[in-house]
Amino acid sequence: MKEVDVMGVRVEMPTNNPIVLLRERGGERHVPIWIGAPEATAIAYAQQGVTPPRPLTHDLLVDLLTGLGHRLTEVRITKMEEQVFYAELVVDGNTRISSRSSDAIAVALRAHVPILVDEAILAEVGVVVPVEEEDEVERFREFLDQVSAEDFEAPPDETSDPTDT
Repeated sequence: MKEVDVMGVRVEMPTNNPIVLLRERGGERHVPIWIGAPEATAIAYAQQGVTPPRPLTHDLLVDLLTGLGHRLTEVRITKMEEQVFYAELVVDGNTRISSRSSDAIAVALRAHVPILVDEAILAEVGVVVPVEEEDEVERFREFLDQVSAEDFEAPPDETSDPTDT
């Protein structure tokens, strides 16, 4: 098992399907996992530190474990069969609970626990992204964090009278 970092959620074009991108720590391989829109939102909220006024399902799961005196230790993405990733939540270091990988990632981000990927998965689907491309992606991500929709609006035409109809 290798620890990974969640690089973020992206939308694959032209299908508009969300993916979560994981990168192995201390390595160059990335694992893209296609996920559903609700899970993409849950992962993005956790990464951005968004705290909703009421707990979302993944928040509730972490709160439930904690309230019952247990602790999520880690999340493991254990296998891939027919393009479907399987994961486990590891509770108290030894109890394993089957999970969808997207839900497991969303819970791990909220509980601040490691996410591990089986080496066989990294070997099979891991994509090496050159450092310069990664830097370009990071610069683009920083640009997106700084920009708003208003930045793309055309300035008003000073020669026209807004009351003209």
